[in-house]
Amino acid sequence: MQIAGKQYRTIWIEGSEVSIIDQRQLPFELVIEKIRTADQMATAIREMHVRGAPLIGVAAAAGAYLAACEIAACYSVVDRKSLEEFNLILKKIQATRPTAVNLIWALEQQRKLAKPGLSWNNLCGTLLHNVKELAEQDVKTSESIGQHGIVLIEQIAAQKRNTPVQILTHCNAGWLCSIDYGTATAPIYAAHRAGIPLHVWVDETRPRLQGARLTAFELAEEGIPHTLITDNTGGHLMQHGEVDLCIVGTDRTTRTGDVANKIGTYLKALAAHDNRVPFYVAAPSSSIDWSLRDGVQEILIEERHPNEVLYVEGLVDGVISEVRIAPENSPAKNFGFDVTPSRLITGIITERGVCKACEEELCALFPDQQ
Repeated sequence: MQIAGKQYRTIWIEGSEVSIIDQRQLPFELVIEKIRTADQMATAIREMHVRGAPLIGVAAAAGAYLAACEIAACYSVVDRKSLEEFNLILKKIQATRPTAVNLIWALEQQRKLAKPGLSWNNLCGTLLHNVKELAEQDVKTSESIGQHGIVLIEQIAAQKRNTPVQILTHCNAGWLCSIDYGTATAPIYAAHRAGIPLHVWVDETRPRLQGARLTAFELAEEGIPHTLITDNTGGHLMQHGEVDLCIVGTDRTTRTGDVANKIGTYLKALAAHDNRVPFYVAAPSSSIDWSLRDGVQEILIEERHPNEVLYVEGLVDGVISEVRIAPENSPAKNFGFDVTPSRLITGIITERGVCKACEEELCALFPDQQ
């Protein structure tokens, strides 16, 4: 995808450095951050320099590569002691964001490659190759989600003729949450490039405003018509026939089709269900946790610092600044995600096709991954 007409991905590796777009600075400034150590990568994930389930996964895998490079400076061969050090670093990276399953999945891919007896230098090369493979796999997955999801938009467009298809999304499930193209936005980008008239309602997504700061930024750079709305506006729009389709992303999906996504997704699904608006989830298979059945009871929900609720961040006199919006003596709770039960989901868009949000159809699409 592009920023100011130049093509970018969200993460790339040059030699021993991992480069990322520091998303805390968008949309006001494009800052490329250089990550040189596993600790720096853990901080970047925890503090949301990078965010979004697919991107977190690749970033974590890159962190494992950096960890191996650090250990290779002290050990020549993978033995018990050096492997323990490596696994300890991976545990620290894994603890940064507990809800997104991609992080755990990607670290496990790297962990499996660290076998006793291997040269650490050779292992570094293997881990680097795997990071690049995971990144390319994510791009292909996003493209495939786009091609399967565009069919849903085409069907609505055929009924509306030349009237724009009205799509509502939540948070940022665009290319900035992945490597390129995104998940929920992949069908939107595909439809726009195919010349289908559309318009996107962009939830601001409190408290970190990923919709306002990231999704709106992405869509503007691609020239896609969109309108920023407050998080509580979606139900009103649906009541008045202003939404044809909802597409959201996912941070963890159970084998039965329950979906953990950015806080507020559940409320959008309830409104969509009440107003008979199709509600779809774009879910790469790497975000499916086949070990879970009950999302509400089993998915660990990340609770972030209350200051994200008590303060709002924006551009003040050319500087990104925080402004307190609540009384000094008011406490706050800051849950990062909620769970939408499968009964409220019309379907799940995966890289292998669209299916109902149920165990039978998900397992039929991915018989090799359970």
